[in-house]
Amino acid sequence: MTVFDLALRSMRQNVKHYYLYFFALIFSMSLFFVFASLKYDQQVQNMLDSSVNITIAFQSAAVLLVVIIGIFAVSSNSIFLRRRSREIGLYQLIGLSKGWIIRYLLIENILLGLGALLAGIISGALVSRLFVLILMKLLNLDGLPSIDFSVPAALETAVVFILIIFITSIQMIFMISRRTLLGLFQADKQPDLVSKRPSILTAILAIFGVILIGYGYELSGRMVDEQLAVNALLVMASTITGTYILFRVTISWCLYWFRKRKKGHLGFYNSLSLAPLMHRMKANANSLTLITVLSALTLTFVTISYSLYYSVEQVTRNEYPYDFTIENNQRDAAAFTAELESRGIHQKHQTIDTFRSNGIILDPLTESGYREGMLLWLPAEQLQQSGRDISVPDYGEVVEYNASALSLYDDIDLSKRYPTMIELRSDKQTKSYPLNEIFLENIVNAGISGRQMLVSEATLEEVERRMSGTDGFERVQIDTFQVPDNKELALASSLYQKYKTDDFYSADFYSRYTSLLQQSGLLIFIAAFLGLAFLASTGSILYFKQMSEAEQEKQSFRTLRQLGFDEKMIMKGILRKQLLVFLLPLFIGILHSIYAVKASYFITLADDTIPAMIAMGAYAAIYFMFAFFTLGYYKKVVKNAML
Repeated sequence: MTVFDLALRSMRQNVKHYYLYFFALIFSMSLFFVFASLKYDQQVQNMLDSSVNITIAFQSAAVLLVVIIGIFAVSSNSIFLRRRSREIGLYQLIGLSKGWIIRYLLIENILLGLGALLAGIISGALVSRLFVLILMKLLNLDGLPSIDFSVPAALETAVVFILIIFITSIQMIFMISRRTLLGLFQADKQPDLVSKRPSILTAILAIFGVILIGYGYELSGRMVDEQLAVNALLVMASTITGTYILFRVTISWCLYWFRKRKKGHLGFYNSLSLAPLMHRMKANANSLTLITVLSALTLTFVTISYSLYYSVEQVTRNEYPYDFTIENNQRDAAAFTAELESRGIHQKHQTIDTFRSNGIILDPLTESGYREGMLLWLPAEQLQQSGRDISVPDYGEVVEYNASALSLYDDIDLSKRYPTMIELRSDKQTKSYPLNEIFLENIVNAGISGRQMLVSEATLEEVERRMSGTDGFERVQIDTFQVPDNKELALASSLYQKYKTDDFYSADFYSRYTSLLQQSGLLIFIAAFLGLAFLASTGSILYFKQMSEAEQEKQSFRTLRQLGFDEKMIMKGILRKQLLVFLLPLFIGILHSIYAVKASYFITLADDTIPAMIAMGAYAAIYFMFAFFTLGYYKKVVKNAML
């Protein structure tokens, strides 16, 4: 029998151990093929807004996916090699060389990978059009995707396969070369079986781990300042380090004191659930930390992406309160109005007469103590006539409207800057006006230059008298248009394009909304499927770890059967253990992601509550499917142990 025949026979015999790994590998390969196919899909690219670059988006996603597949393959391969250590040791014991064993395992690894590659490409090709339909739905695009097979995508997937096989093969060669025969036979024994009394250093480390996580949470709430990059690195470093110490030291330390409080009498169910955790927590610290961090990253990425998609209309309306605006061009305003009427598009047209002037806004947090710039003065009464629901400020008072205010400063605490004063200088005289508050929305469209200051008509007339002869003073006429029927907005937007003088300063609500919707839709599409890849990887790694532990505990189950315990009682204790094993990284990961999402408010500028609840609920539901798989495997092991 050749080495190739032995490898095939081994794969058939171990299929019950490989099936979930094989499925996860197929899933990852098919997902990569889909991403690669979409990258080359010209049909979707041609329908997208020019500001959305699908090629760069999917290239970035493909790199992340390769990292995910690599982490999963290396972690899973390490678990399987450990489980097969005794088998490898037996090969050496009967006189087979390490070179022969390496060839044997490499052939098995290549065959398994080839099967996953072929199945992944075939399944990816079958479902890729479905993913295109989902993407088109998210991007609000019409049409049916064409059915074709992307050869470049298949070649890229094959390159990734070769990379993964190369990495896992190096891992196998390294493991077999450095392990002694005795080490191979002892590799699958239960670690940390001797529980020593924790030292003072252990107690300090246990508390230090919690402090590090708390520090990361606290810093995340105030990280948005001039040291944003440094703060972000500190938050990640302290949180990840604290999580590792938590799993490696803190939880074991807490379980030790729980057992001491019980005077060593844990009881039957606690012995089946807590005792294995106490003995294996240090050995599992790396994988549990990895799963927790990946879960937190996944939830944060998906929640932020969904929040951006969820709030597109609100964000766009805050930037562009009017559907269309035309500045200082009565001829274009009249022509646009005529075009709308000729097409039967109902619209509300209102003209706002105002002006711009230079002004100084006092800012105690800047080095100079003030910010100088162009101010756009807007009369509240005229804006009310155009349909804006606003209050008229008192005489002499000013209110600022700025949808992008949070991006202007190094921090997001605007209470440090407002209320403040505006100084207007004319003819060597200075007049101050109180600037009482700021609203995070625009009062007119973002493309109209000048910081938007809302005042009463009386205040506007006074400011105009003072500033009309100064440098920078400019009279402004803004024609605003509102189209009540959303179904007519697309046509109205296409008619408006000929009156645009600039892509930003003359942008309209519908064009901006469409662009943001496609950008955020593409982001949530990538985030959702990368999240599935993360979830498949982390859930599978945890499942494989529990499979190994179940095999190690077989003899314990036999002993319990001899002592009179039945399958139902044993499974009840195992259920408690699995709840702890799966809940700990999930709960800590969700906690990490909550603070990360809160810290990212300056990105979304929207309420993240509903998107966060949906993302976390969906993630937890899929995550617990792996817990059910694990319980099913444990049940088989317990049944076999009782025969």
